[in-house]
Amino acid sequence: MFHYLKFFHYFLTIIIGCVCLLFAGHFIWLGFLTFVGIYVLGDAFLGDDLTTPTLKHTKILDLLLYSALPVSILIFTICMWLVTPFEWYGIAQLSSLVGYDFIAAKEATTWWQLVIAVLFCGFLLSGAGTVVGHELVHRLYSKTAVTTGRWLMSMSFDANFSIEHVFNHHAKVATADDPVTAPRGRHVYSHIVRAIIGTNQSAWAIEKKRLSRKNLPIISIHNQYLRGWLMSVMWMLIAVAIASWQGLIFFIAIGIAAKVILEIVNYMEHYGLVRDPKQRVEPKHSWNSNRKISCWAMFNLPRHSHHHAQGAVPFNKLQPMEDAPVMISGYISTIAVVLIPPLWFKLMQPKLEHWDAHFANEQELEILRQQAQNQPRNIIQALIY
Repeated sequence: MFHYLKFFHYFLTIIIGCVCLLFAGHFIWLGFLTFVGIYVLGDAFLGDDLTTPTLKHTKILDLLLYSALPVSILIFTICMWLVTPFEWYGIAQLSSLVGYDFIAAKEATTWWQLVIAVLFCGFLLSGAGTVVGHELVHRLYSKTAVTTGRWLMSMSFDANFSIEHVFNHHAKVATADDPVTAPRGRHVYSHIVRAIIGTNQSAWAIEKKRLSRKNLPIISIHNQYLRGWLMSVMWMLIAVAIASWQGLIFFIAIGIAAKVILEIVNYMEHYGLVRDPKQRVEPKHSWNSNRKISCWAMFNLPRHSHHHAQGAVPFNKLQPMEDAPVMISGYISTIAVVLIPPLWFKLMQPKLEHWDAHFANEQELEILRQQAQNQPRNIIQALIY
């Protein structure tokens, strides 16, 4: 039973986070610090999860995944409450019932607390929306799964992840044709911009090619790329309806935060790794992590080496791949390190040297030599790169 329950804990964290956001004011930053502390300390002290149990009750796991949609809607609703200028029915009654003035607390919330709320909500939405959406869009045999995944990811303006990630990233990971694989020496801030532009260009090109092959008009309801953006527009219209222009701005900020978090994760999952496009994808082409708290919170996504070696394998069957290249820490901790490029480069250098010595073949070493020759030489170019 534990191996089912362990994947429920992130939703419990989200509920606690939503309560903190509802109470507003100082509860926002207290909730955020608690959230970060749970995952940083948990990764640091709880060790790895190397278990590979056979989970036969897949309906329980599916229920858990599909519950991410109402949970994400709850996050969305609480976020809109924080900034809405309207009076919502039931809030006054809830205040009387609980003995806490939610309306006064919301009105007393400062601008810097709202900034923290954007980041906090971005992380909560990344867990419920992006991680689960990622799992569902891989289930190409189920239109319901893919559609649900797209709606989840549309909250972070990324419904078209279902196109680019599945049909380009998995095929071209660790090559120059993959927008989310960062070469050595590129810092995360420039990579985020490159990745967002590159993945959208890639998704559009894939969808354009698909429609041309079927002799369907590109600008039409058949275009999944355009429908993906319309999904995001729907959320924006709902935000305006229930929270006016304040809700729209807040929703856009949270969606961008969640999208940026995704690209940071993509960056650290594949940074500096290379592959000959003619060779198949192997576990060595992704940085792996088996930290308990990260794996439980992210439906085994940190077992990324197996995921890329066999992309169709559901999260509950991913193996720890103990021989794969290992990330410097769990996911939340690594995100914090990535945001400090000099520290990130310093900690990754021995990891990359180990990969070159123990994982790279001759073709991959040649690719690395060519990349080194093409690296910018002056300081200004290096900062831009």
